[in-house]
Amino acid sequence: MKIFCIGRNYIDHAKELKNPVPKQPLIFMKPPSALLVNHKPLYYPKFTEDLHYEAEIVLKISKNGRHVQPEFAHKYYNQIAFGIDFTARDLQSKLKAKGHPWEIAKGFDGSAGLSQFINIKDLKNKENIEFHLANNGKTIQKGETKDLIFDFDYLITYISQFFKLQQGDIIYTGTPAGVGPVKIGDILEGFIEEKHMLTCEIR
Repeated sequence: MKIFCIGRNYIDHAKELKNPVPKQPLIFMKPPSALLVNHKPLYYPKFTEDLHYEAEIVLKISKNGRHVQPEFAHKYYNQIAFGIDFTARDLQSKLKAKGHPWEIAKGFDGSAGLSQFINIKDLKNKENIEFHLANNGKTIQKGETKDLIFDFDYLITYISQFFKLQQGDIIYTGTPAGVGPVKIGDILEGFIEEKHMLTCEIR
């Protein structure tokens, strides 16, 4: 299983981090050991003092494909989940300043919070999926997939030019504006539409 992640896929998020808006998808990857599932807690890593949440919609690839054409891209996924791309922001900033890869700031153990998957056809509005993240009961981040710079189909087409997509691969599709830090004791809850999807305590 491969875990693809898309950076800066919402204009307002790129701007809040003072990053340029990309002209092509910005792809990075996380190892399988990054997955944090079944509502398990995340233990605050000792190597960072600025751990951030990034709420995302996650796609699951439903069949194998390579060089997928745009008109067929929608056939390669039918389920989504709520994900949190945990980021050691201080470490990432140092790596970016040196032009180094982000993996140790983005791909550490437990950095990919993930809910159970649900079928897209069961959503109220699959053309514009609403999702939000709450911290200690207060909404801290909201997103709508109509605001994606590169939509689901485009991501499938683009990624499959470079990597064979295989059944079970997942794609974190990007985070909207509103990212921020967490602290020990915080309880994060993720929602797709109004359906509660994920709980994650920071310990």
